[in-house]
Amino acid sequence: MNRRQFLGWTGGIAAALGCGRLAFAQSEVRRSVPGLVEVELAARDTWLTVAGKPAYLSAFNGQSPGPVIEARAGDTIRIRFHNALTEATNLHYHGLHISPAGMADNSFLEVSPAESMTYELNIPSDHPSGMFWYHPHMHGSVARQVSRGLAGVILIRGEFDDQPEVQGTPEFLMVLQDFDLSDDGQIIEPSVLTRTQGREGPLVTVNGGLNPAIPLQSGGWTRIRLLNASASRFYRLRIEGHTFTIVGTDGGLVSTPIETEEILLIPGQRYDAFVRGRELSGNFRLLNLPYDRLGTMGGGMGHGGGRPATEPRVLATFEYAGPAANSWTLPQQLGSVEALPAPRASRSFTFGMGMGMGMGMGMMGMGGGGFTINGRRFDPNRVDTRVRLNSTEDWELVNTSMMDHPFHIHTNPFQLLGNDGAIERAWRDVVLVPAGRSVRIRLRFSDYPGKALYHCHILDHEDLGMMGTVEVAV
Repeated sequence: MNRRQFLGWTGGIAAALGCGRLAFAQSEVRRSVPGLVEVELAARDTWLTVAGKPAYLSAFNGQSPGPVIEARAGDTIRIRFHNALTEATNLHYHGLHISPAGMADNSFLEVSPAESMTYELNIPSDHPSGMFWYHPHMHGSVARQVSRGLAGVILIRGEFDDQPEVQGTPEFLMVLQDFDLSDDGQIIEPSVLTRTQGREGPLVTVNGGLNPAIPLQSGGWTRIRLLNASASRFYRLRIEGHTFTIVGTDGGLVSTPIETEEILLIPGQRYDAFVRGRELSGNFRLLNLPYDRLGTMGGGMGHGGGRPATEPRVLATFEYAGPAANSWTLPQQLGSVEALPAPRASRSFTFGMGMGMGMGMGMMGMGGGGFTINGRRFDPNRVDTRVRLNSTEDWELVNTSMMDHPFHIHTNPFQLLGNDGAIERAWRDVVLVPAGRSVRIRLRFSDYPGKALYHCHILDHEDLGMMGTVEVAV
């Protein structure tokens, strides 16, 4: 099977294999005719089949995850979006380097119930290829709407994808989501304490299914593209007896392949990886290993919170399906990732928890305290940071709280700075800032003036105030 065959599968759960595991299934794909991708997209509450059982979720076009939107650099993506929910919503195009203003990636827009809006996304001709995604970004409702299933993949194809060897490699888009469902399939709404810690559901799915089968070919490659579309859950991934070879991060290809035994996939993050078929036969599990993102905040946690399980969880199973027809070697030079120039300014951003967030956090009043950046909760009418168009800056992200925070910024990706000042040759738009530690990044605010957002991608923390506005001025 090649890439086109896999991406042509429609959403839902495919027929069961003889071994009892489900065949891998993906959402339908909307591709471009030359230069244009047109998509009709509706968000509504509906009954779906999740992990083989009925669940009442929110979905795009009756699918969770929603349709895959596939385009190329230079294309226009036109989305006619209808809100059939009972509350206001909107769309954010996570990771795309496009305008944050007008009818593009504007998270300040609001689509009321029963209303429609047309988004037009002009993808730059030099936009990197990679895996991006769309989801609601209606402040105060983001965690609820995403945790109910509203998420979908955007693929930007490029020269790497056009190589014959890559074209002939089976490719799997893996959208990781978790749900907290009652016995009758309804979403269980989290408590204040659970929102404070960041909601997690005990039902963990890959494209809406449990433990799907992914074929491996002996001596060949399989490409997996990973998206963490959960509201709060971290995924610490390992494949039994095999390694990941990373070729891309959030913002596209890395300079050279990176072989690793584990991937820590934080909320909003993506990885593009290849898995080599090292054996002749057998089944090998993709495991989610325990990870504690809460530290001392996890004690006494109630239903739906983020204290990790003590045992690995099986997400999928790689199954050998004969020898590969062709064996080839991944190129050692993948993308041209130039280091950003020296900054013209440096800033510091402190992620903290306000008054009332300590021992008595379960009684916290949302009007005071909450989650903050530089001591302030988000105000959509305030600009927190002003920068100049096409300027480069260094930002220090400081976490003074007792739990991990994944930092995300809209519009412009960044590069990580090491303690020695070395720059990682990879583009990211999400980075983990561990509890009690700091991380440095370098950003260039290129091409687009306007207002964009930066925030914690534990979406409850964003909704509770851990977000700011950056305005890029000419």
